[in-house]
Amino acid sequence: MPLVTIAPPPPHQSLTYRRILLKLSGEALCGEEGGFGIRPETLLHVAAELAEVHRLGVQIGIVVGGGNIFRGLKGASAGMDRSQSDYMGMLATVINSLALQDALEKQNVPTRVMTAIEIRQVAEPYIRRRAIRHLDKGSVVIFGAGTGNPYFSTDTAAALRAMEIQAQALFKATKVDGIYDRDPRKHEDAKMLQTLTYDRFLVDRIGVMDSTAVTLCRENRLPIRVFKLSDHGNILRVCQGANIGTVVSEP
Repeated sequence: MPLVTIAPPPPHQSLTYRRILLKLSGEALCGEEGGFGIRPETLLHVAAELAEVHRLGVQIGIVVGGGNIFRGLKGASAGMDRSQSDYMGMLATVINSLALQDALEKQNVPTRVMTAIEIRQVAEPYIRRRAIRHLDKGSVVIFGAGTGNPYFSTDTAAALRAMEIQAQALFKATKVDGIYDRDPRKHEDAKMLQTLTYDRFLVDRIGVMDSTAVTLCRENRLPIRVFKLSDHGNILRVCQGANIGTVVSEP
């Protein structure tokens, strides 16, 4: 049987970013109300938006968290061994990765799941060159199981994978519009910051992303874009260079 290759979508001239790494939290799959598990309507909404971006020629890598199923830090705080609970969290990210793959394929988007822990029956083991090859051939690549090591968050995994696949930016899709100077849930006068330096992010200990991930991005000069996921079209707008959310970069 002849090998079938997937031709990448045609490039779009108005794109600012042509290869991105999108970080989704596990909670993002629960919808606005949060909670646990996967909300099918939210999953389909995310997949439809990613399909629209993919059709315009953006190469998309995705790291999805697992907090909607199991969070390693909470398991450790409840008395569980930290390494054991982190491995359970990695498996939770694989569940979310497979769910997102199914939703994307229903949108006719070729999708590969690659995991840092070998689970060959359901996904490919992560190999950097193979991941880049999948992206070049037009597939969305979902990276599951974090870095494959305990004590590292999926934010750090997203920064690491972004560097490895030579992404032009790390997109952090959240439930808020961007990064604020103070907690907007507690302070009505909180102001959203359109730009932020890596150093200020680290000094102010902003909780949107962990310091290890931000330090890695700073050392490799990879810009971070933080924006709201639930506003339809935001991923596409950011890819086209729209001034949405907050940009974390060098001064």
